[in-house]
Amino acid sequence: MNPILVTGGAGYIGSHVVYRLIERGYPVVVIDNLSAGHRAAIHPNAIFEQADLRDCGQIAGVFKRHSFDGIMHFASRIQVGESMQKPFMYLRDNIETATNIIEAACEHNIKRFILSSTANLFDQPGRIPIDESEPIIPGSVYGETKAHAERILYWMDRIYGLKYCALRYFNASGAHPDGVIGEDHHPETHLIPLVLQVALGQREAVTVFGDDYPTHDGTPIRDYIHVQDLADAHILALEALQQGESHAYNVGIGRGYTVMEVIEAARAVTGHPIPLQIGSRRAGDAAALVADNTRIMEELNWMPQYGDLRPIIETAWRWHQSHPNGYDDGQE
Repeated sequence: MNPILVTGGAGYIGSHVVYRLIERGYPVVVIDNLSAGHRAAIHPNAIFEQADLRDCGQIAGVFKRHSFDGIMHFASRIQVGESMQKPFMYLRDNIETATNIIEAACEHNIKRFILSSTANLFDQPGRIPIDESEPIIPGSVYGETKAHAERILYWMDRIYGLKYCALRYFNASGAHPDGVIGEDHHPETHLIPLVLQVALGQREAVTVFGDDYPTHDGTPIRDYIHVQDLADAHILALEALQQGESHAYNVGIGRGYTVMEVIEAARAVTGHPIPLQIGSRRAGDAAALVADNTRIMEELNWMPQYGDLRPIIETAWRWHQSHPNGYDDGQE
């Protein structure tokens, strides 16, 4: 069995997928330039290649040293807000890295490719929950780069027979249940780790960006999916490509929680009061984003094991308590 290549395997979602692949018996090679990932997040049984996907020569070196049965592509700039402030950096880096690794896949006759895509493809959806028929209208430059990557894969399927699955996931959350790896971004922008940093005394309060949305408590609704369930979805999608055609799936638990409900759940899990302050709305924030996960459940027999907010926060809290400063590996 040839290994699976995981780009961005030192990052939050990529590292959890690597752990899950190895737990399932797959050999894995990780490519990461460690600009945002952490060396300590990579499973000790994975082969690590420190390389930059913007450098085709470095990619070629990795493909000379290894043969692959499939590729999972996570390496990306991921901050929605930053993508609106630095659009050309996102357009250049995300599209270039996706193009380079897809080109390498085609050159080496690799037939299975999993793309880490995003629910940010759907800026103002016509209906909630959001299914795969929803028109793609990205909500940011970041979302635009993922839409572009999906289109590249569409054409490479037609031209080279590269079968792919684009997983458009919603709010990845939680941590490995054993607490060995978790979420550690610099800067941190995701709600659950920000709330838990308040519980740890690392922040005075969490800011709620707007409390006048048309929801039952005025704060936005989001679909929070546990990173382990997301990892399982990637593996099922990879295995399905051995027999099937290319697909795109919206991946979430199919249920939304408001920002206030997340804060209340974190208060219950941590036993801390978690003060908050109300800020103004952020540009581009939708009132509600919830996945319709019917298709992936029916076609891949995927079922989220963490179907409720509290156990998601419990695993995240376990990680943050044991790693209050994130990965102590000297990598930023």
